[in-house]
Amino acid sequence: MSEQMTAVVVERLGPPDVMELRDIPVPVAGPGEIRIKVEAVGINFADVLAVAGEYLTRTRVPYTPGMEFAGIVESLGEEVTNVTVGQRVACLGGSGALAKYAVAKAAAVIPVPENFTGAQAAAFPVSYFTAYHGLKTLGRGQPGEWVLVQAAAGALGTASIQLAKALGMQVIAMASTEEKLQLARDLGADVTLLQDDPERVQKVRDAAGGGGVPLILEVVGGPRFQESLDMAAAQGRVIVIGNASREQAHLRPVDLMKRNLTVTGLWLTSLMTDREATAAAAQALTPLVASGQVTPHVGPTYALSDSARAFQDILDRKTTGKVVIEPQRLT
Repeated sequence: MSEQMTAVVVERLGPPDVMELRDIPVPVAGPGEIRIKVEAVGINFADVLAVAGEYLTRTRVPYTPGMEFAGIVESLGEEVTNVTVGQRVACLGGSGALAKYAVAKAAAVIPVPENFTGAQAAAFPVSYFTAYHGLKTLGRGQPGEWVLVQAAAGALGTASIQLAKALGMQVIAMASTEEKLQLARDLGADVTLLQDDPERVQKVRDAAGGGGVPLILEVVGGPRFQESLDMAAAQGRVIVIGNASREQAHLRPVDLMKRNLTVTGLWLTSLMTDREATAAAAQALTPLVASGQVTPHVGPTYALSDSARAFQDILDRKTTGKVVIEPQRLT
């Protein structure tokens, strides 16, 4: 019999409570793969959508969730030369991380700064690479320019604020509570506004000088998408990164024409296949991490047995920073 491990398994799609704790075989690293003892799993809204069957790609069940994680390399498959046993690494593996051990392509490994904890390493790749591509690769943000960061206290929001300030930009942050806005201010946001402020559109435009915001990181979707267009400056760029509302957004091309707006979608999974863009992001982020200008904001941590609660807390907007699950903890 193969060695067994504890893992989260999803056999039917739905709300977080469809996730179950099971004993399954420990995976074996094949050619070009590594096996990792998982220290920490960074949970993104995309993980929640995947379990619900609402993500950009089809979720095939049964499966083990967890696309972003960090841990210690335990064994190497054939033809692996870029990592060593005992090295701490972060990975974007697609799925399979909510388990005591996970297998990933060696090519998906991201080196981890020595000063990062396992939780910080797991909180880094998705949020900071997404933030960089939103602000620079696609957003073309410039020093001194205003950027609007929605859901500012979340994993992507905290990363975006830190990175925007490190790049010399001015930040307007929006969040659902005063406590979350305080976190945004602590991270360097120049202006903070409650996302349900009845005068939010005009206040955002005024904060950026009256003419609107040149760059908006749009993560809410639904009816709020039109508000993002209304907040944008002439020739502004709206980077669509998420759909936290889980509602359909509607776009009228004439709204873009009137003020020469640009709306661009961002999906990190496809961007990571662009080696030049990934290399440029890594090159830009490395010195910022080394200098401490950007540091992952780790939020609440959960044991593997509390995975469903972690997912539900994200849905209920109870968390700030990156939610992390630690598979070596069962309770």
